[in-house]
Amino acid sequence: MPLRAILTGLILIALLPLADAQPKAQYAQPKAQYKIVTASKAGTYIQIGRDLAKYVAEPAGVELEVLESKGSAENISRMRFEPGVKLALVQSDVYQAFLDEAKAGNPDAGNIIRPLRLIMPLYDEEIYFVARADSPLESIHEIRNKKIGVGPIGSGTALTSRTLYQLMFDEPIPAASAQYLTNEEALAQLTVEKSIDVAIIVAGQPAKLFSDMKPEARKYIKILKLDEKAMESARAMKTYFPATIRTSSYPSWLTEDVPTLTVKAYLVTYDYGLQSTVGHLVRFADSLCTNFDKLQANGHPKWKQVRLELPPLRQGWRYYAPMEKRLRSCIASQPAAPAYTSSPPPRTRPCTEQEMVLGICKR
Repeated sequence: MPLRAILTGLILIALLPLADAQPKAQYAQPKAQYKIVTASKAGTYIQIGRDLAKYVAEPAGVELEVLESKGSAENISRMRFEPGVKLALVQSDVYQAFLDEAKAGNPDAGNIIRPLRLIMPLYDEEIYFVARADSPLESIHEIRNKKIGVGPIGSGTALTSRTLYQLMFDEPIPAASAQYLTNEEALAQLTVEKSIDVAIIVAGQPAKLFSDMKPEARKYIKILKLDEKAMESARAMKTYFPATIRTSSYPSWLTEDVPTLTVKAYLVTYDYGLQSTVGHLVRFADSLCTNFDKLQANGHPKWKQVRLELPPLRQGWRYYAPMEKRLRSCIASQPAAPAYTSSPPPRTRPCTEQEMVLGICKR
């Protein structure tokens, strides 16, 4: 065979893999490796994080690792300093507490919070004040000077517990009264060891911790009620808002709806400027908007309470501009979605004449 023909054949063979690989190189873009910090494995945050990873991050070309944490306060610090953490779930009172500390001149708080940015508000998280079933306590404002499981150090629950106590009683919780325990530890010390009187737990309903309880749970625990007429409750409601823990969330053991307080959850990021990171987060924002219906249909029930909107923020709070721009553009192009309303509790009394006249009698 002539040398020229051999060389031509070898060149063609050498070019075949290149010709085959080139189209793949155009489309096989490596996924960004990001992390989101949430809360304990029995809480709502971690389920929200998993929903974001599956229905939002994956279609956006982001591999989102969902990490457990102690809660919001730790999440803010990890969002700021831990490599790879690009997203965090944070309670509104915790975020505001960092801003207040920064404004008061705390340099560490300012260094942590000032570069952080909000993506969007999510939903309200209910605050559970859990006591033993045989406890004489009935209402939230009766917990003064009781031994309280306030959540782990570094958690949003701990900050919420301390803030609520300060608001209600105009004094900090006594050091001897506060026990820094996980949710599971607090319930064990409440019901088994009986070394605390109340466990404060912050979680969006239905929370796995309570959903997994059997009917016998009502023999051991109860949830204290918010008495809106109490002076202490009025003080608390300057920062927190009234809410209801519904029997439909825990039908196996909760026998009646329980009025309580609530705090808002936010999705948070950092003020990134690196082009590749901005690009991935912008795609995440696009995916969040276009796949929002999947989150509401297939994700945790709390997604049904989330509205795809960017409301005005209080002073010192800022949205992440690149994601805000894309979300506002996408939201503007969407048909208006009806606001979520929970099913009303079953009526236990006859309708009044006034209710029938007003058309608000639901039998």
